[in-house]
Amino acid sequence: DVQLVESGGGLVQAGGSLRLSCVASGFTFDDYAIGWFRQAPGKGREGVSYISNRDGSIYYPDSVKGRFTIFSDNAENTVYLQMNQLKPADTAVYYCAAVARPEHTLVAADYDYWGQGTQVTVSS
Repeated sequence: DVQLVESGGGLVQAGGSLRLSCVASGFTFDDYAIGWFRQAPGKGREGVSYISNRDGSIYYPDSVKGRFTIFSDNAENTVYLQMNQLKPADTAVYYCAAVARPEHTLVAADYDYWGQGTQVTVSS
């Protein structure tokens, strides 16, 4: 069975850091790209980072560029999201997801598999 399991969420003060992990199983990791998304209460799902396990390409939206870093350990089928300089606006449930299509995308509907999410709360 395909599984994506996130961990590392929690409560942190503004300006602090968290590292999220996403462990994948049940599919050929190197053939997919992994995206991190977040969803705050009452809002849509927003893509916050993307990494291709095929060619290593990485993308960030402007909202997190310079603060978030995505990296992958292909030997462990794990993708990490290092989040620094956190703001209360970053509070959300964070999901990792896998997509087979070769073109870069941070559109949630394009993704094939999803994890259950991990809560990140940033206090002011």
